[in-house]
Amino acid sequence: MTQLSRRGTRANKAVYFTTLIIISLSLIAGSQSGLLAPIEGVLAVPLNAVTGVLTTAALRLSGQVADLAEVSSLQERNAQLEEALVRLQSEVTELRELSSDYQRLAGLVDYTSTARGQEFLAADVIAAEQAPLRTIIVNRGTRDGIQVEMPVVTAQGLVGRVIEVQSNASRVQLVTDPSSAISARLLTTRAEGTVMGQVSGNLEMTFIPLGARIEPGDLVYTSGLGGNLPPDILIGQVTSSREGLDLYQVAQVRSLVDFPVLEIVLIVTNFQPVDVTAFGQVGN
Repeated sequence: MTQLSRRGTRANKAVYFTTLIIISLSLIAGSQSGLLAPIEGVLAVPLNAVTGVLTTAALRLSGQVADLAEVSSLQERNAQLEEALVRLQSEVTELRELSSDYQRLAGLVDYTSTARGQEFLAADVIAAEQAPLRTIIVNRGTRDGIQVEMPVVTAQGLVGRVIEVQSNASRVQLVTDPSSAISARLLTTRAEGTVMGQVSGNLEMTFIPLGARIEPGDLVYTSGLGGNLPPDILIGQVTSSREGLDLYQVAQVRSLVDFPVLEIVLIVTNFQPVDVTAFGQVGN
């Protein structure tokens, strides 16, 4: 019974396989002869639609993958550009500092070459009082031969005088200090007076003779009277003037030195103050 069933199953498979072959060959022949063209046209419509949807989805997926790859590449490139920008900004800042230092030093060198009979020692400003600015600290002291009353200058003019000295540092009283008084004269008329610091941080030239002509823009220099400073050091420039108590004239003077940003100064090391009080004279 079992053998008969197996033989019947094998026979059925052979018949089924033969039938499929015959149908396939018939379909091929009908397709080639054009008999199945109407049926193929009907079936092609849904198949083409499905194929279009699948193709569109594949293209979108491919585009998204490409977009992701491009975004990743752009992010990496952006990070590289930002890193390069940081380096360039650092280099630009350093170059600006070097250029600024060069300009300051070049100005000091030009000043020392034109100043006659004076010897200088450059010093860095290492500390300053808070506003109002009255004194600064420089990194030169007794080890460098610095002494009290030595003048301190820049290429823009007089900064002040050394008032305190330690082994490796000195305190400089600025010309803008209210307790500072400097004998001065106008360049154009040679009229003399005294330049004094103000609480506001400005300068004022007092005791100018009433008959002296004062014009805005006049330069004010040290006169050397009193023996405390050498002559012909630029102090500043007149901005305005007025009469004071009908006894003398007063001029407002603007220093050309930018005190809040001082970094390098020159100390006049070969100047020796003269005490003129021994001759019965009192002056600055």
